[in-house]
Amino acid sequence: MHFRPLHDRVVVRRIEAEEKTSGGIIIPDTAKEKPQEGEVVAVGPGARAEDGTVTALDVQAGDRILFGKWSGTEVRIDGEDLLIMKESDILGVIEQAAALKKAA
Repeated sequence: MHFRPLHDRVVVRRIEAEEKTSGGIIIPDTAKEKPQEGEVVAVGPGARAEDGTVTALDVQAGDRILFGKWSGTEVRIDGEDLLIMKESDILGVIEQAAALKKAA
């Protein structure tokens, strides 16, 4: 099945957090918080203004993002747990170090 979000909605796959702390302590599943980092799977065409023009989204499929702890709606598509959220719920895009050096 293929899912296409509408308007300014974004489909996100959570990226699982590390199971160990930097000191080597293993965190049990019951103590873990849901990760607030994810990868964009699909994006809608954009927000529609009152005059009918469509403003494209700033994120695209494949971007790694940070989002709020309670952002989005959890859905299950093809057996995979995903989040659907508005672009405004996204706090920022995580840039890779190599891409930042190339841009400088």
